[in-house]
Amino acid sequence: MTRRIAVLTIGAVLLVVFGLLGTLLPVPYVAQVPGPTFNTLGDIDGSPIITVTGRSKNPVRGNLNLTTVGISQSGLSLVEAVKGWFDREVVVVPEEAVYPPDQSPDKTREVNRQAFLSSEQAAESAALGHLGYPKKVVVQELAPGSASAGRLRTGDAIETLDGRRMATSEALTTALAAVPGGTRVSIGYTRLGKPGTATVTTKAATGPRKGSLLGVAVRDAPYAPFDVGIHVADVGGPSAGLMLTLGVLDLVGKTDLTHGKVIAGTGTIDADGKVGPIGGIPLKMAAARKLGAVLFLVPAGNCAEAKAAGPQGFPLAKVTSLDDALKALGDFESGRTPAAC
Repeated sequence: MTRRIAVLTIGAVLLVVFGLLGTLLPVPYVAQVPGPTFNTLGDIDGSPIITVTGRSKNPVRGNLNLTTVGISQSGLSLVEAVKGWFDREVVVVPEEAVYPPDQSPDKTREVNRQAFLSSEQAAESAALGHLGYPKKVVVQELAPGSASAGRLRTGDAIETLDGRRMATSEALTTALAAVPGGTRVSIGYTRLGKPGTATVTTKAATGPRKGSLLGVAVRDAPYAPFDVGIHVADVGGPSAGLMLTLGVLDLVGKTDLTHGKVIAGTGTIDADGKVGPIGGIPLKMAAARKLGAVLFLVPAGNCAEAKAAGPQGFPLAKVTSLDDALKALGDFESGRTPAAC
């Protein structure tokens, strides 16, 4: 065997070995892809995403789709990672960007789920506040073994304590601090628009708090004479807030927001209707394109990234608030060009 043939043979063997290693050895990256989209006006497996109790929903025809990012694969091989970097519908990111090294996968999922639950509350508050419903002290949940079990319910608005008006949650906390534990108190409440009274025997406060506890978590929030529930399984994070808010408004408000069209978008929202940026905007736009959306609502903070992703076949409406989003929908329906990225 000549020297030249030996070198070529060794080179070929090394090439095969490195090729095999490239297809087998994992690298610390994950592939993100366009995730599922959910019409906030519709159902998932027969269960409505938004439920309304205490009044009928508005008849709706179109779509207001929230968009998501999916994880197609973790522990990519080197070849798969390189391939993903050249695919416009795949984003390859370090594993730690999705699964923080100091958190277990279960903990990460729980953190994302809690962020989504906070987003649900903000969406409801933003929608009902926009519709002009007044803020009240609203029961968010009952603690295990709550003194109010069987007397108060989630969604009740606490109006009075022993006849004294409770305008804020702080006022309620202050009033209870002056009530000894084990005291029978009268709670005036509103439930689905109807007044009621409950007698609750308080429990003694523990820790640094003084006085009594009703065993309920409350928040100051717009209160309507009906209950809104939001249920989207297997979706985490806060980025669905804007589209959930619009879904609530379309179902209980006075304006048809879609006119039968397919609208998609993304963005966080706070209780005051401020829209914030999110991650994965190019992948969410790709999901909307496959859905057949005719308009995509983009948080202002994501506009540069959205434009860089290239044409998607629909206009990109720039929004910084719920009012911006509603104006964009109105402009689009009227044939005017929404404020663009």
